[in-house]
Amino acid sequence: MMTFIPPRLRKPAGIALAGVVFAAAWLVRGGPLWWVSISAVILAAARAVSWYRMGGEDTDEGALAASRADERQHLVSLQSRALACNLTAVAAFIGLTVAIAVKAAWWWPFLVILAITGFGYLLGLSSYGSGEPDADDDADAGQPERSPVQR
Repeated sequence: MMTFIPPRLRKPAGIALAGVVFAAAWLVRGGPLWWVSISAVILAAARAVSWYRMGGEDTDEGALAASRADERQHLVSLQSRALACNLTAVAAFIGLTVAIAVKAAWWWPFLVILAITGFGYLLGLSSYGSGEPDADDDADAGQPERSPVQR
């Protein structure tokens, strides 16, 4: 996917890009708080440099920062993201329920978050395996074929 970027630079580059986009949003917003964009760029640059330096260390955190995690670290990351998804869905449902109960006009952002979370879950099921069995799974469902030795 991002093979043209060296593994140690992938996460720091993502952090820097997110910081620049966030800073651009503050700059476009304008007004008396335009200066927040400058601090956002500085903080993003500092965080990207620290992640780059951490990626050079021979530790678990360094392996995560340099995108060279092993299977155990991938499993922990996957479980953490699953927990975050579950908490997001519960929080969005609670927010939607409260907003509907108090007849508030701000119910729709919770519905959007809940819908995106549900769509992501269904997309994950379809992408990573669920539903229709593969054709290879049905190939051996019938009578076993006799071996050439038994013929």
